[in-house]
Amino acid sequence: MIDLLIRTFIKQHENTADKAVRTAYGNLACVVSVICNLLLFAGKTGRRMNIKIVGRKVNLRENFKELVQRKLSKFDRIFDEDADATVTVTLEKNRQTVEIMIKQRGMLYRAEATAPEMNEALDDVVAALGNQIRRNKKRLERAQKMQPVELPDTYYDIPDEEDEPEIAKRKTFYVKVMTVEEAILQMEMLGHTFFMYRDGDTGEIDVVYKRRDGKYGVLEPEG
Repeated sequence: MIDLLIRTFIKQHENTADKAVRTAYGNLACVVSVICNLLLFAGKTGRRMNIKIVGRKVNLRENFKELVQRKLSKFDRIFDEDADATVTVTLEKNRQTVEIMIKQRGMLYRAEATAPEMNEALDDVVAALGNQIRRNKKRLERAQKMQPVELPDTYYDIPDEEDEPEIAKRKTFYVKVMTVEEAILQMEMLGHTFFMYRDGDTGEIDVVYKRRDGKYGVLEPEG
């Protein structure tokens, strides 16, 4: 292909001692580079994640849904059509909470923000998600080289028990087999301070947690 372009667009292409020929080579290289970048950009913009927008105790207007689509398009370089994003907006008194949960190839990404205005909460949660990704950039790059493991659709919240008001929430989820490094990454992407996982070497269920000093700890069962 390159040889064809050279023969087509550069006269006397073999005479590289000629200044005009060398200039033509440089111009052709610039044109090819621009075309490749445009094709790459077009390919990425065509691969967008699937976005589901849910309103709890509030009716969402179409202009807000369009705003969500535009805001999340900032992450098109990271997430493709294999990613499923759920944006949940909850109205409680005078506060609006926006939660973003993204699932892609077994990895969960989560961020949440609360503000008086819906658009303000959306801006805050998108910024929080971006910060999580930037803070864990190296871990994410390493994780992309790992064999993807799909999580089953059993990650859900169980409603509060009226007879046990001291328990605010019960959560059931699939305990995935992973390394401690993968567990730390998943914990950071969910915005949690702890995460339960099954150790790939021992088969035991461990818990990794974030300490006050910023370091990490692991709880392992005894016996």
